[in-house]
Amino acid sequence: MLVGRDDQIEAMTIAIQRLAVGRFERSLLLKGLRGVGKTVLLNEFGQIAAQHGWLHSHLEATEDARIASAIAALARRVLLELSVTARAKARAQKALGVLRSFVKVHVPMGDSTLVIDFDAQPGRADSGELDGDLSGLFAEVGETARAAGTGVLLTIDEIQYLQRGDLSALIVGLHRISQLGLPLLVAGAGLPSLPGLAGEARSYAERLFTYVDIGSLVHGDAVRAVVQPSEDEGGSWSANALERVVADTEGYPYFLQEFGKQAWNVAEGPEITLNDVEAAVVLAIDDLDRGFFRARIDKTTDAERDYLRAMAALGGPGPYKSGDVSRRLGKKTTQTGPVRDSLIKRGLCYSPRHGELAFTVPMFDRFIRRALT
Repeated sequence: MLVGRDDQIEAMTIAIQRLAVGRFERSLLLKGLRGVGKTVLLNEFGQIAAQHGWLHSHLEATEDARIASAIAALARRVLLELSVTARAKARAQKALGVLRSFVKVHVPMGDSTLVIDFDAQPGRADSGELDGDLSGLFAEVGETARAAGTGVLLTIDEIQYLQRGDLSALIVGLHRISQLGLPLLVAGAGLPSLPGLAGEARSYAERLFTYVDIGSLVHGDAVRAVVQPSEDEGGSWSANALERVVADTEGYPYFLQEFGKQAWNVAEGPEITLNDVEAAVVLAIDDLDRGFFRARIDKTTDAERDYLRAMAALGGPGPYKSGDVSRRLGKKTTQTGPVRDSLIKRGLCYSPRHGELAFTVPMFDRFIRRALT
């Protein structure tokens, strides 16, 4: 079930409708901890776009991904689909020629997935300056979509992994699209540090994006997320069992899903009782420790694990002062700075304010204390 996200779904629907009639609308960036449902929302946005006759393409950013190759691949898929539309065929073929010029300049040779059998169209996206060339490519895609009477939604997950220059180019491209009023929209998702990263990349980024906090579900939505799937299958929850699950998960969607699954498996039914939940809690925590949590630390170094232990040892979920963590390790802040930065790059931590650090995973401090101390 997708509950508690009606406002975001409505915002995306309105954004698409506004762009479809040539009105300005900001791209949407979802920010929040891991496991709160940002990726699920991006998928829902793709379905909304399809319902309005728009094309949708998705990218999951990684530490190694380069925006030029990724956007070129997305543009190729979109333009090839538009090229079979009678009213936009010629326009799409021209745009594919521009894309071929872009690829020759910005994409490493040998990428067989970006073969484009159209004559290169020089001049709009092949200057060698990624900011301007990506803007030109976005404009080609947007103009082709408009000619076809449709629009394009690009969804990008894990935006915080984009290199600063790549994020800057993406922002510049969106700025150009907004100036031209073209039906191309980006919906992205990332960690809570996303607004700061975008602002560092381009000072005017705040004018181009609507930032939306995605967090734990309010009590009523958390209850519905657990109860409705069970009722659909002929099951039910006792009141005290339900309150225990909502309290233990703190309303985080992924944890609600995991605890609910284990309770369903344990219960003999048809009602899930408090005893069932108490047995399920042990199984759910063990499953999270071996999967959701463990996956985040498997590739960390000894120094990074020492830093994580020091954070968790300070007590509570954070944020923690970097100076306090360093003192816990018996070191100066300048000595621990590289480890701190590497944890941020890995997406395990983020800095909510200058001199502070927090975990990007809910309840991660408890896992650290269970598993690494």
